[in-house]
Amino acid sequence: MNVSRQHNEAFGAAERGPRARTRKLMLETATRLMQSGITPSVSEVAEAAEVSRATAYRYFPSQAVLVHAVVDEALGPILDWSSDSPDARTRVADLLATAMPRIDEFEATFKAALKLSLDQWAQRQAGTLGNEPLFKRGHRVDLLKCATAPLQGTVPPESRERLLQALSLVFGVEVLIVLKDIWGLTSEGAQAVAEWAAKALVEAAVREAGNAA
Repeated sequence: MNVSRQHNEAFGAAERGPRARTRKLMLETATRLMQSGITPSVSEVAEAAEVSRATAYRYFPSQAVLVHAVVDEALGPILDWSSDSPDARTRVADLLATAMPRIDEFEATFKAALKLSLDQWAQRQAGTLGNEPLFKRGHRVDLLKCATAPLQGTVPPESRERLLQALSLVFGVEVLIVLKDIWGLTSEGAQAVAEWAAKALVEAAVREAGNAA
């Protein structure tokens, strides 16, 4: 099951009054728990929010749906990012400048979501996941496609695809895990390294395409 942002927006738009307030309360509670390093179940959020489990599951039928909704809330303006710049380097730099501070602000939330993804992978490998919906991650793919759109037609499709995959390595909470947790960099230092690496990758792809022409 791929829980989409559109699903969450449609659900939210259909809710009004007390129902909307209950959903907001659950999201705020789940965010608080995830910011403290916990990857909560629907039942745990219901208990912390003092909402009945039956009510909680009407809003969020699985942990995957709940965590996806929290992640979308945390991503906030990142999901609305766009650029009209004709230069891919400018677009990529702007995307990272917009996204990385927000990712850093909600680092614990994104790490909790990553933990759920890794836990589900382990359960799937062990055959114990059952019918639990999968927590899918992939917003960065669409964002990076938008950021590198100016390269379409100038960089071969297979080269652009490889660039997208490479840029995925320097964009997201995983970058903070490597640069802050392993290398001990500050938030500003981690962002600077990520932006430098992204610029180098785009320039390498453009240079490679030029040499092949």
